[in-house]
Amino acid sequence: MTDIEIANSIKGKDIIKIGKSLGLEEEDIICYGKRMAKIRKEKGRKSGKLILVTAISPTPYGEGKTTVSIGLADALKRLGKQVSLSLREPSLGPVFGLKGGACGGGYSQMIPMENINLHFTGDFHAITSCNNLISAAIYNHIEHGNTLGFEEILFERCLDVNDRSLRNIHLTCGKKEYLDHFTITSASEIMALFCLADNLSDLKRRLSKIVVGKTKEDKFITIADLKLEGALTVLLKDAFLPNLVQTLEETPVFVHGGPFANIAHGCSSVRSIKLAQSLSDYVITEAGFGSDLGGEKFLNLVCSNHDITPNAIVLVVTIRALKYHGEENLEQGLSNLEAHIKHLENYHVPIVIALNQFSEDQEEEIRIVEDYCRKEGISYAVTSSYQDGGKGALILGKSVLEQVEEESKFQSLVTSSMTVEEKLKVLGEKVYCAKEIEYSEVAKKKLELLKKNHFNFLPICVAKTQYSISDDAKKIGFPKDNILHVTDIKLNSGAGFITILLGNIMTMPGLPKHANYEKIDVIEDKVVGIF
Repeated sequence: MTDIEIANSIKGKDIIKIGKSLGLEEEDIICYGKRMAKIRKEKGRKSGKLILVTAISPTPYGEGKTTVSIGLADALKRLGKQVSLSLREPSLGPVFGLKGGACGGGYSQMIPMENINLHFTGDFHAITSCNNLISAAIYNHIEHGNTLGFEEILFERCLDVNDRSLRNIHLTCGKKEYLDHFTITSASEIMALFCLADNLSDLKRRLSKIVVGKTKEDKFITIADLKLEGALTVLLKDAFLPNLVQTLEETPVFVHGGPFANIAHGCSSVRSIKLAQSLSDYVITEAGFGSDLGGEKFLNLVCSNHDITPNAIVLVVTIRALKYHGEENLEQGLSNLEAHIKHLENYHVPIVIALNQFSEDQEEEIRIVEDYCRKEGISYAVTSSYQDGGKGALILGKSVLEQVEEESKFQSLVTSSMTVEEKLKVLGEKVYCAKEIEYSEVAKKKLELLKKNHFNFLPICVAKTQYSISDDAKKIGFPKDNILHVTDIKLNSGAGFITILLGNIMTMPGLPKHANYEKIDVIEDKVVGIF
């Protein structure tokens, strides 16, 4: 059966019962039908241990982080633990574009799969609408006299579809022409601050601080200047409540927020992670793409700024991904695993290697990976949760339970006292194996503007290709002595960080020649083709 056929064959529990398994009362639960809900409650009484799932550098085959995350949670439940997940919501761009669905796979999925992958509870639509209201307000202000003195617009519109034709657009307002841009909703500043806000008041505060433009004198203009933060908060107040669904094995899953990890910070919302921890003994969360992207941002941007401490890190690897990184030589491809292990060891958090097993994997190949992990002294387990659900991840679950009992001495790689350049230099050395960092003239001017407006000590979010630890997608394996090319810098003052764009990364992806939308349809009242 296909993933969606498997998902549709499982009815699951009424969502109120799933909520009650976490100690939630009916008044805490706003039902969207019988299988989805939003949760009003802000905090429970527990303080659950947090397990981060990340991976080696992605390949065209996919490594299965979400599948492993869900399988691990189901395994911990089978082992008698109270556990929940905090995962990102899929974006329509990849669903209809290159990747298809993002709810796990096989017998390790969250349901209702088609709803989560499509409109879900409307959070993405609220974020998109909020973003575009800002753009409408900017141009309305300019049309009615431009008393704030917009000389350049720094805020971008967004859309939850990959549409390369909207990357750069020219608009005329009043007597002046402006260059404007679209980004995908997952890479928007609204998505970022939505996921980083602790509560509704914090959300409103962050919204007010968004820089939307600058004057001739290089003075920044903010949302507060437009008196718009109240209206934006109204648009987002319902979306800001975390969503609750379940796995095929009825394990609770909070699905909230969906920033990409190659061009944004790639983690589910802080609110949903903290809620899950307050209601469960163990929480599994996933950071997008490789440890050098979502993993790095979760550990250096999210954890260090939001009082979140990971108790263990699960690093997902597959045989076919290692062979890809070694140009079909498995032992050579282990270099990519080595690169990610070296990076993650900097945080002093216990690591478990999870080999996500596929049917074509050979026993000899599995032993090669196992021998490597044993030699490196790192905990290791094979998981077959795609085929076997939670049962296939029991060994992984036991390994993780052993590791979370070890003391986490977590520390981030960067500190708040470092400048933007200093932070990037540390990440360049410790994460991207860079011997040199080159700044474009555009980037240099942006840095000077940040210094002039006292923003040069903010955290950074590095946007780069997901296919290499360098900024060159063609450099697979473990490339060393890399040169990082900083092409642009973007201030996200509401989100509270600065985006550093490396190489030719785009914040509005394009669609492939044969997009996944060609396969999606409704046949006999059933959705097909998502996966």
